Amino acid sequence: MRAFQLLCFLLLLIPCSVWSQGGLPQNAGARGAAMGNASATFTDINSAFSNQAGLGFLEHMSFTAYGERRFLADGLNSFLFAGAYPHKKFGTFGLSVNYFGFQGYNEQKVGLAYARKLFKRMSLGVQVDYLGTRIAEYGSAHAVTFELGVLVKITDQFSLGAHTYSPIRIKLPNQDFIPGNIKIGAAYQPGESVVLTAELEKGLDNHPFIGRFGVEYWPVHAFAIRAGVSTDPVLASFGMGVRFKGLYIDVAANYHMVLGFTPTMSLSYVVGEKSKAEPKD
Repeated sequence: MRAFQLLCFLLLLIPCSVWSQGGLPQNAGARGAAMGNASATFTDINSAFSNQAGLGFLEHMSFTAYGERRFLADGLNSFLFAGAYPHKKFGTFGLSVNYFGFQGYNEQKVGLAYARKLFKRMSLGVQVDYLGTRIAEYGSAHAVTFELGVLVKITDQFSLGAHTYSPIRIKLPNQDFIPGNIKIGAAYQPGESVVLTAELEKGLDNHPFIGRFGVEYWPVHAFAIRAGVSTDPVLASFGMGVRFKGLYIDVAANYHMVLGFTPTMSLSYVVGEKSKAEPKD
């Protein structure tokens, strides 16, 4: 079983930035996972994982916990937690914690975020990240980097977001550099029940472009259906979500043609939120 875990981990290190680690932002919860992770324009608690500028649009204290089992392999798990507190005068403060791996190899990421609206329709976000890596029998390594994001609601139906992770070259103890990236995304809401998202990502170390596309449909105000696709590698994704007042339960899975399924699940809670009839972009 240990050999199988190692084989799967090596496959994850195929030079595609979507699977490389080094603290790179992961899925924006199960909602993002279901939509191909085209999540740069999210304005809910899931934006803590994809574009911290989205936290500037929060109206209530929010929490989320997320887990995935990559390709259904024992030990190749990711667990994420985030919490955010919006203050009307001072902006939104957030905390996120990520864990990936198994006993023989694991990575941790702790982020402290701050987001603030500059105007009614524009928000900026920044996050300072602590990265830790532990390899059994070899020891641990640590590094610090940061993320920046901006989100603009051009109209009530159309939004643009941009985010960069580790935009300057920061060297790791093994003399490699933290793999930074930049992404630009858009969201279009043609009606109260539908959200369409698209995103383009580029690694800063000559990695190829990655395209992501997602759709979210709320046939009733308490139930959502989602689907998406991403490139390099090609992944198809799908999922659904339910909400009751401030409680959100989201499940999703993506499919790789060679490695198989990755199931995910999120539990989120928005303190003091009442049921709403329209989706959040």
